[in-house]
Amino acid sequence: MAESIQGKVAIVTGSTKGIGLAIAEALLNEGAKVVISARSTAEVAAVTATLERNHKGRVVGRSCDVRREGDVEALYRVLDEVWGGVDVLVNNAGVGFFKNLEAMTLEEWDSILETNLTGVFLATRAAIPRMRKRGGGYIFNLSSLAGKNAFAKATAYNASKFGLNGLSEALMQEVRYDGIKVTYLMPGSVNTYFNGTAPDPEATWKIQPEDVAEIVVDLLRHPSRSLPSRVEIRPSQPPAK
Repeated sequence: MAESIQGKVAIVTGSTKGIGLAIAEALLNEGAKVVISARSTAEVAAVTATLERNHKGRVVGRSCDVRREGDVEALYRVLDEVWGGVDVLVNNAGVGFFKNLEAMTLEEWDSILETNLTGVFLATRAAIPRMRKRGGGYIFNLSSLAGKNAFAKATAYNASKFGLNGLSEALMQEVRYDGIKVTYLMPGSVNTYFNGTAPDPEATWKIQPEDVAEIVVDLLRHPSRSLPSRVEIRPSQPPAK
């Protein structure tokens, strides 16, 4: 029997555009309550106001830099006050740019590792006790095919996504008997905001953010007795080489 999403409380990090926004919209369309978060206060306010028009009373926005423990704690305090807990966490906030290791500054290295790994750690650590109190939950970690396929100029990005996959595998074993599911998604070429570029309307062959969002919704509906713990997503027909 399919699980219900109606009334679930979800946090989606990095949800003012791209994959995160698509996931937030998909969850709202299924009747969930959603916390919108990103680093930009202005972006959070604008997106929250837009979503609130069609989903009144089911959207809350809060700026949050997931690298900062105080920001994450403040985000969860807002959640506790408004909806009293969390059922779904989507760790989507991420940073990626490509540069040879030798040319990379420590600040650039830290920006990727702290966002893509430490941010997931902080948001997840705060979610687990809250989910346990509610009898379970679901944690989605947005990884990448770069978490299994290393390539030049991606030392920091590869390291963060390889690490995220390992984190997800271990976490799944730690919380499974608390009724908390963990899935990491590994999309390939997504037509979204990444590495300083915007979506390309001509790149119709790429995965669309809505495709990833649909997988999240499908997994939330998936019967509780089984767990698709890792999902790889590729364009069906990338340009032939």
